[in-house]
Amino acid sequence: MATKTKKRKEIKRKLLHKYRLVILNESTFEEKISFKLSRLNVFVTGTLCIIGLIGLTTLLIAFTPLREYIPGYSSTKLKKQATELTYKTDSLVNVLNYTNKYIDNIRKVLSGDLENSEINRDSVFERFKIDPSTVDLNPIKEDSVLRAEVALEDKYNLFERNITKTDLILFPPISGVVSQMYDPEKRHYAVDVTAVTDTPVKAVAKGIVIFAEWTADTGYVMIIEHEEGLLSVYKHNGSLSKSQGDVVRAGEVIASVGNTGEFTTGPHLHFELWDDGNPVNPLDFVDFK
Repeated sequence: MATKTKKRKEIKRKLLHKYRLVILNESTFEEKISFKLSRLNVFVTGTLCIIGLIGLTTLLIAFTPLREYIPGYSSTKLKKQATELTYKTDSLVNVLNYTNKYIDNIRKVLSGDLENSEINRDSVFERFKIDPSTVDLNPIKEDSVLRAEVALEDKYNLFERNITKTDLILFPPISGVVSQMYDPEKRHYAVDVTAVTDTPVKAVAKGIVIFAEWTADTGYVMIIEHEEGLLSVYKHNGSLSKSQGDVVRAGEVIASVGNTGEFTTGPHLHFELWDDGNPVNPLDFVDFK
């Protein structure tokens, strides 16, 4: 027991024993600075300095851009770029899906590859029906004046027509005799209208030409995209007057009647109407007489 007590006292003495740290001028041995130290206060001071350095390093790594230089940490710029690329990728996927669906609809228009079970009823007319009870039909003075001005301006205008959505009467592409009717059961999603060769073919409504090329089966083909997802298709043309990307107006000449393509049966216009990828009967909206 005495031995243990003696050892404790010896350790305590060593820890608390004072030492002097003196800094001298090497040339003159003049004392510049001196410190009284012990093993204990050196140990405590060193420990506190190490803890402070660790804390400061942790703060620098956690709250400053210096952490980007440490292996294993990603930079804020890279994280931001990755997030932006994720959003862009998601948007591109949606655009790609929409484009694929759109191209598939165009393919169906060109090839007529559509099952009867996929054909919906003519939804174009139904979509634009309005309940008269919900509409105020009482004319006002300003309305009457505007109608008179518009009627005067459009009286001799061949290209502009007041096509109401409630009736959806489209501009006739040509005038002639319907030689073959719209028959979905026989996969004939169009009406064939006979006419003299080189008769001008006109656009049924304003829109953008999205296809204007030669095909082996149906000759010169033009497809115009209109508002509300409506497509008009003109096949077996003798020539085309518009190119892809052109903007056309209702009644504007876009082609001429011909007898082109392997499936032609003589000079005529093969005319189709498609609503959101589904064929509709053109005779419900166009008067060819």
